[in-house]
Amino acid sequence: MTEVTLSGIRKRYGGVEIIPGLDLQIEDGEFVVLVGPSGCGKSTLLRMIAGLESIDDGELRIAGRCVNELSPRDRDIAMVFQNYALYPHMNVRENMAFSLKLARADKAVIDKQISNASAILGLDPLLDRLPRQLSGGQRQRVAMGRAIVRDPAVFLFDEPLSNLDAKLRVQMRAEIRGLHDRLKATTIYVTHDQIEAMTMADKIVVMRDGRIEQAGRPMDLYSDPANLFVATFLGSPEMNLLPATRRETGFCLGQDGVVSPEIVLPSAAPDEVTLGVRPHHISILPVEEVAFGATVALVERTGAETVLTCALPSGRKVCVVGPAQIAARSGERIGLAFNPAHVRCFDTRTGRALAA
Repeated sequence: MTEVTLSGIRKRYGGVEIIPGLDLQIEDGEFVVLVGPSGCGKSTLLRMIAGLESIDDGELRIAGRCVNELSPRDRDIAMVFQNYALYPHMNVRENMAFSLKLARADKAVIDKQISNASAILGLDPLLDRLPRQLSGGQRQRVAMGRAIVRDPAVFLFDEPLSNLDAKLRVQMRAEIRGLHDRLKATTIYVTHDQIEAMTMADKIVVMRDGRIEQAGRPMDLYSDPANLFVATFLGSPEMNLLPATRRETGFCLGQDGVVSPEIVLPSAAPDEVTLGVRPHHISILPVEEVAFGATVALVERTGAETVLTCALPSGRKVCVVGPAQIAARSGERIGLAFNPAHVRCFDTRTGRALAA
């Protein structure tokens, strides 16, 4: 059982505390994605797990064994880097075999491991090529193959797709997820791309300023964000946030009108709240049918969907995503209806979600 347990992990650079005490449990065989904006500490945390950065306080356990003082080679992990880190003078076969040769593995074992990894990743035609003769996607496959041949307990990925073009990123994230499903190995993956996180993870860990804002299954975080930061970080387009005052008839958005989503809040909840609603959970109706209207400011047609940026009377913008056939035009007045089952309320002062 290859669980990874982080207890009270801290990291300082000089007088600056980058990770101020972090706890995280990663289960055996789980695909966990660490996501957050640049500088949130996700790559530092991954490097601490790999042994490339020291741990100032706390305990890191892999498969029940404390590894704080172990070197990277003794932690039974394999890491795939953003820049591939291939040896330019070695061909694909030699790159994949290098770590096994350092470990003085038997030649038959090396050949078998390379053959297995090459078959999984479709590298057989490339084994005699040098890295400069490969495309970006092929180099990333080689980097993954070099990790696979070691048969590690834990795979670590540090933003491995950021150097690839958009189409290849989509293809490679499917391949990495498929690889995980075949190997069943515990995997920790770092990215700043929330689409990668949503599509690949068993569990997402959203980080900010070295702290975990929320951890859980992708759709749980998407549907029920714990705070305003998670609400706006996950989802594209991001969640609409509207300051509101609670009234008996609904929620008043000032001069923008009143919406009455059927939400029951705790009696102790503040009157001043922030309503959150995803663009896909707003319906477009004729303006005369609803009390909540807006003016279309921008129409973006993506093919499968239409994205509308709408201006409320106050000038505040609301994003709406609907089907491709919406016939809205810039400058047109439309009615907006929020799906009450998907409206979320947040404490405006603390940013925390308010549960019924």
